[in-house]
Amino acid sequence: MSSIPDPAAGTGQSLKLVHHSVSTGCRYVRLIFGEYSQQIELIEEKFWQRRPQFLSLNPAGELPVFVENNVEPISGAIVIGEYLDETRGALMREKRLMPEKPYQRAEVRRLVEWFLVKMEAEVVHYLAGERVLKLLKSQQEGGGPPDVGTLRAGRINLKNHMRYISHLASTRNWLAGAQISHADMACAAVISILDYLGEISWGDEPALKEWYARMKSRPSFRVLLSDKIVGLAPVSHYVDLDF
Repeated sequence: MSSIPDPAAGTGQSLKLVHHSVSTGCRYVRLIFGEYSQQIELIEEKFWQRRPQFLSLNPAGELPVFVENNVEPISGAIVIGEYLDETRGALMREKRLMPEKPYQRAEVRRLVEWFLVKMEAEVVHYLAGERVLKLLKSQQEGGGPPDVGTLRAGRINLKNHMRYISHLASTRNWLAGAQISHADMACAAVISILDYLGEISWGDEPALKEWYARMKSRPSFRVLLSDKIVGLAPVSHYVDLDF
């Protein structure tokens, strides 16, 4: 993993992802690249510092940003996911992560938005924001001890989301239907962060646990299992495929 002043510079590899390991959107994009067996250089960015070099890639100051030779930087997890489907997925036939029929694609996109926007805002932003980002930030950047009320709200919201995901996992082969899709990548990206933090009670969600075990067993998931957050070790079962 690279950490350099200028994200666009990299080390010469043509595919680069400016990311942070606690970003659900970044994990989502990494999983898609893994499913398509494409190597990508990871360039970690402390996005909260709003460095001028980073803002030159994405004025919104948000992650992820995909940098490909001879192509303008592409920002935003959902946008990058669609770009990868059009430029890579469409050539993958039965391994494509988007279904062929428009209605089925609409359901995948609905769930991707649910996980990367709604669940991110209602759960990950609270729990990872308080437990991880405040740990990584200086006091001037907003760092400090976690707020108990914010953690409580995130955990209440998590229970509601877990019930919904469990419903999907128990009534469908994959979350959006018969085949694995971007929806599974998006949900796995969210769950992986929460699981790293030990926020999920797996004994309460057997259908969800079975689905997540299948996701963890996929080769694309190995890149996430190797992630380590500075100053915060994962729960003991995080890398265990039989958890």
